[in-house]
Amino acid sequence: MKAVERAKLVRSLRQESRRLRLLVLVIGFFLVTLTFVVVSKPDALLFNLNGGLSVDQAPRSLLIRQTVDDARGQGSAAQDPKVVDDDDQGTGEEDDEKRVLTSEPEQAKNEEETTTSRLLGSGGEKGEKKGKDEGHQHGHHKMTLPTVSNYTIRDTEDSDNAKQEGSPHVSADSKHEAETKLGAVADKTDAKGRSRQQALNNAGWERKPLCDFSNFRANVCEMRGNIKIHPNASSVMYMEPASSKRNEQWKIKPYPRKGDELCLGKLRELTVKSSKVAPECTKYHNVPAVVFALTGYTGNLFHDFTDVLVPLFTTASEFNGEVQFLITDMAVWWTNKYHVVFEKLSKYPLIDFNKDGDVHCFKHAIVGLHAYMEFTIDPTKAPHNYSMVDFNRFMRRTYSLPRDTVSALGEIPKSKPRLLIISRMKTRMFLNLPEIIKMAEELGFEVVVEEANVSSDLSHFSKVVNSVDVMMGVHGAGLTNCVFLPDKATLIQIVPWGGIEGVCRIDFGNPSEQMGLRYKQYSIAVHESSLTDQYPLDHEIFKNPLAFHKGFEFIRQTFMDKQNVRLDCNRFRPVLLETLDQLNQ
Repeated sequence: MKAVERAKLVRSLRQESRRLRLLVLVIGFFLVTLTFVVVSKPDALLFNLNGGLSVDQAPRSLLIRQTVDDARGQGSAAQDPKVVDDDDQGTGEEDDEKRVLTSEPEQAKNEEETTTSRLLGSGGEKGEKKGKDEGHQHGHHKMTLPTVSNYTIRDTEDSDNAKQEGSPHVSADSKHEAETKLGAVADKTDAKGRSRQQALNNAGWERKPLCDFSNFRANVCEMRGNIKIHPNASSVMYMEPASSKRNEQWKIKPYPRKGDELCLGKLRELTVKSSKVAPECTKYHNVPAVVFALTGYTGNLFHDFTDVLVPLFTTASEFNGEVQFLITDMAVWWTNKYHVVFEKLSKYPLIDFNKDGDVHCFKHAIVGLHAYMEFTIDPTKAPHNYSMVDFNRFMRRTYSLPRDTVSALGEIPKSKPRLLIISRMKTRMFLNLPEIIKMAEELGFEVVVEEANVSSDLSHFSKVVNSVDVMMGVHGAGLTNCVFLPDKATLIQIVPWGGIEGVCRIDFGNPSEQMGLRYKQYSIAVHESSLTDQYPLDHEIFKNPLAFHKGFEFIRQTFMDKQNVRLDCNRFRPVLLETLDQLNQ
């Protein structure tokens, strides 16, 4: 009996020993496996607890192969409601209606999608053969974000290499076709990512005020969204959703002479407002709108540029012609004079705001023009940091002018430096013009004399200006033609008597230097002024001209409209000599 019990006890101990060894083996295997998982970080760690792919944490060394659907939209991409058919995306403002604002995680996915599409677009023969193996080398393509069901991750390229070795030969034409299609898919996907980012940016416009009245020079309203422009009602309406609490209304005269009631008094006032009710659209536009006014001080060459052309360039050039201009208080003769400028900035016919009866619908609108100091651009505030250098190049390109920069003297054999003298026929005239011409020719200049006025043919005059190395004239609108000068040309401004050096520098000195031109300012002495024919030499106008600074209109009447210049050639000669020295550099 004891022997039987002893045998049972032995068997029991052996069973317990086997269970213990099995448990030890199981625990050991688990520990080894856990150690391997922690050390090697396999792909399984890329998935979160909800089964989603953590794309932002995925190693960039992994090869992510994406599914490419055929023309019928088969496969997982056709089943994914987030996928947008590339052919349906459209371009520009029209596309914004088809885009849905995405959350930040979705935005991260979009960025990863763009990166992956670039990989596919530049993958070379390997990517082409993969596309061929998977049977997607023909038809329409869609790109989808990798998901658990439609992506394959490979740590190495061994299996791909093995597949390539066993695959049929790929012809050069097939290779080029596949490469072209993959590149096109990458480009479209890249555009999709940018468009979604643009949609996110547009969301910020819903929280911004419609208008910015902080600039001392010009008021500007800019909106993105559902915008209706109704000329008959002189209104620009930003359509709000029913749940919105925004209630804005602004009055604006879109001409950059803020505070100048003499100038703005006769201009049409527009109302810019948020609204939930508006008339139905009669015309839809797929490009942005820019609304601005003419009349004002236009008709004077200086004001043509400083009040309209420079601000219009600053505001509209970023659209590369894809912009619609709506002009209030339009003067047809003026738009005809500068038609080449308008054609360069916009591909669309001008809309006469005052005579238009349609309700125009846009997705982006700017009312007013970005303007800063006189005849200049502030690159720290201007869109895309535009500057007067950009404007100078734009004007030369617009009028098809041949010279971009002056040539150093001696580079062109037997050529003389050309000097253009801007003459005037009514006021601020050179009373001794023949003497000035003779002195300049003795110094070695080839002299050209032209009168600049409102009726000048800009096509002709711009070519004359562009052909010279130096342009000089008494302070006045004619000096505005410096916009056609080549880079490093010299502008010489003759300042009439009257303590107006500051005004002259602001109007032409600073702008010309900002264009990349050389600038010289010559202030005449008392004996060079025709005011000596009107006043005795001991008059206050000569002793203390600043006492006559009683507003710009008074200054203009006293020192500009009633003064001519008799240039002292001996006194002025060193200015031209210094200019010659600079042309040699």
